[in-house]
Amino acid sequence: MSRRYPAIAFTDDVRTEQRRHGSDRFYERKRVAGAVSTTPDPLGEDEREYLAECDGFYLASVSATGWPYVQFRGGPPGFLRVVDAHTIGWADFRGNLQYVTAGNVAGDDRVALIALDYVHRRRLKIFGHARAVAAETDPDLCRSLAVPGYDAVVERAVLVTVEAFDWNCPQHITPRFSHGDLAPALEEMRRELDALRAENADLRARLDDQPAPN
Repeated sequence: MSRRYPAIAFTDDVRTEQRRHGSDRFYERKRVAGAVSTTPDPLGEDEREYLAECDGFYLASVSATGWPYVQFRGGPPGFLRVVDAHTIGWADFRGNLQYVTAGNVAGDDRVALIALDYVHRRRLKIFGHARAVAAETDPDLCRSLAVPGYDAVVERAVLVTVEAFDWNCPQHITPRFSHGDLAPALEEMRRELDALRAENADLRARLDDQPAPN
């Protein structure tokens, strides 16, 4: 848990629930330290490496009605860029043309992200301030965040200034594996299967060449 995270997440209502369930004292020291922190927390090396390998995350924004809105953002590994210790960004691809997240961010730049690694059962939560930059406004920025060879229309670049983050526990994360995750093991199995088939074919051919018993 980064230093500033409790100052954002542990509101009075949250602390009431923590007291009711007995976890308030456990978080007290971190809450006090977070209360005096006024500067954003920098991403560490672990966070930067983790995000750079990410192929998807969930993005929550705040609407003018007060309702939260959650959307999935995905792409090939590496589409989420760590610009520096305080900034992450990505090329925003054209989707269903609702533009709910883009509109929400224009009115309230506060966002939250959850980046999940289903294979290793890890998740990183991030609080930040998002800024969307249209492709026609800054084409160079969009090109710098675009994924070479990926078939998608980039409508804008999104930059998030990280305020705080926390690694969540791995409980209840169901492991899921992509084709790319399984490909090395499957390829080895295919090679073994091909070898066994060839061996069986050779044995059958030898048996066929044997003279029939009298």
